[in-house]
Amino acid sequence: MTNTAPNERVIIGVDIGGTKIAAGLVDNQGAILTQRRTPMISHRDAASAVARVRSAIDAVFAEAEKYSVDQRSVAGIGICAPGPLDPKTGIIINPPNLPCWRNFPLASEIAQHYGVPVVVDNDANAAALAEARWGAGRGYRNIFYATIGTGIGTGIIFDGHIYHGRTGGAAEGGHMSIDYRGPRCGCGKLGCIEALAAGPAIAKRARAKLAADSSGSAAILGLAGGNLDAVSSEMVGTAYVAGDPLAKQVLHETTELLALWLGNIVDLLEPDVMIVGGGVAAMLNPFFDEVRRLLPDCCVNSRVQEIPLLMTHYGADAGIAGGAALIRVPA
Repeated sequence: MTNTAPNERVIIGVDIGGTKIAAGLVDNQGAILTQRRTPMISHRDAASAVARVRSAIDAVFAEAEKYSVDQRSVAGIGICAPGPLDPKTGIIINPPNLPCWRNFPLASEIAQHYGVPVVVDNDANAAALAEARWGAGRGYRNIFYATIGTGIGTGIIFDGHIYHGRTGGAAEGGHMSIDYRGPRCGCGKLGCIEALAAGPAIAKRARAKLAADSSGSAAILGLAGGNLDAVSSEMVGTAYVAGDPLAKQVLHETTELLALWLGNIVDLLEPDVMIVGGGVAAMLNPFFDEVRRLLPDCCVNSRVQEIPLLMTHYGADAGIAGGAALIRVPA
C-alpha cells in the first residue's frame, strides 16, 4: 500500500457479486490504498442490497482516514456489477445472480446518498479499462481483455474507451460459439467458449475422463476424497502441478479450445494486445506458450504472433481497480 498526499483526489472502486462486495480506495495512478469485503444480500429486497453496498463504501471511508482522505477528496464512485445493465443510465436490468435488482437505478441511488459522481458498468468492461489505464495494457491503444473463471467475461477497449456497442450489450465474448454441436451454455446457445473452457467445463471434462478410466488419475480422485461428483477445476490444477497425466490432458485440451477462440478474436478485432485474468487463467499460465504456438493455425492473420498475450496486472483485485477506472479524476 502507498500513502496519498493530503487533498489528493481519490476514487472508490466497488465490485458487486452475488455473494460479496469488495470496495477499495484507489489513487489516480491506479494503486489500491485500502480495501474491504462485505457479504452481499442478493435474495432480499432492493433496499437491503443497496444498504450492503453503502456499508462496503462506508467501511472504506472509515479506513481512509489514515490517508488523510475525507468524502470531499473522493472524485467519484465506480461500480462493477454483473449484467445485463445499462452503462449510460447506471440501471441494473436483470442479472441472474442479483435477483434483488430489476430495472434498478443503482447509480442514482448511490450518487444521491454520497453526493459524488457514480458510474456503473459491466465487471469485465471495467477491468479491461483498468488494465488499459494502469495495468498490463498501458501503452496499447486497442485491447481485448478476458477473465476466465466460473464463467468467461470479456471487455474491449478502443483508443482508451470501452466499446459498449449500440445498447451496451457488446463484448460478450464468452458467448462466442466455437462448436455449434457443442454443449448448451447457460445463455442458451450451443458451444460457447464459456461452456467449453470455464472452470465448470474443465471439471466436467475431468469427471468424464475419470468415469471412463479412473486408473490414470489417483491425484484428482484423492483430492476429491474419492467422490467423482466433487471434482473441481481447482483440483485439476492442483493435480497438474503434482504431475498428474490426466490433469495435464484436460488442461491441454482447454488450451486448444482457448487458442481456437482467441484466433477468432484476432481475426475479428486484431487488437494490439490480449490480456487474460481470472482463476482459471492463472491455472493455465504454464500453457500460455502453447496457446501462442497454436494461434497461427487458428486464424488467418499472418501476424498474430506479434500480438502479446499477457496476464492481468490486477488479478483478484480487478473489480476494485475496474470500478475506479470508470471515474476520470480531474487534472
